[in-house]
Amino acid sequence: MPHAPTLRAAGQPVSTQPGEEEFRRGVGEVEAGLERQQRLRPDLLIEEEPAPRRLAPFAYAVAASVLADASRNQGARPDADDADAEIGSGKLVLLFDAAGQQGWDGKYRIIGYVRAELEPEMAADPLINEVGWSWLIEALDGRSSGYRKISGTVTTVVTQGFGSKQDEPTSTGFELRASWSPVVGETGSAELDSHVAAWCDVICAASGLPPLSPGVAPLRTPRRRSRP
Repeated sequence: MPHAPTLRAAGQPVSTQPGEEEFRRGVGEVEAGLERQQRLRPDLLIEEEPAPRRLAPFAYAVAASVLADASRNQGARPDADDADAEIGSGKLVLLFDAAGQQGWDGKYRIIGYVRAELEPEMAADPLINEVGWSWLIEALDGRSSGYRKISGTVTTVVTQGFGSKQDEPTSTGFELRASWSPVVGETGSAELDSHVAAWCDVICAASGLPPLSPGVAPLRTPRRRSRP
């Protein structure tokens, strides 16, 4: 699980930056949400990673991997040379600026990224990008207390080999990139743990894992690696 946040304060000691305590509380909410999701989803592994330095005075980032066999191994990582282990991945970045920034409509901004492999027939569906975007909207509507200024893209990628690589299997992938501003409630909390839950819902749906609650269909039946 993530450790204490790395505070980004360009050119000054972090202790002098306005908003540090508020940001730490926000990170605490994110970490609480991550811990709960990992308890609920044994296939989902989350680790802290270096946060971007130039997007805001404070930033915190995590990366997630959906592993095909993690639930059978109580969350342990499979062998590194097993190329089929990861069936989905994602990143979440929490940005904070006490003064706000143009286009944010608030002090916080969340950046979410999701990537997963697709079955070829799903990639050929002309509505797949719209479906992928609807997962995020439905997850945020159902999980969070509110959000503003959402924007993003959904991309379906088909990779086919030619020449000496013509015998390699065609691969298809799904990528979603989005950012949004969580609404801060009357209590002063943005309830960031709920935004984490929505992000995890999208990663797992794209990776084909069964939803935690009814009403959201994954792209495909989850693939499991066969045992030797």
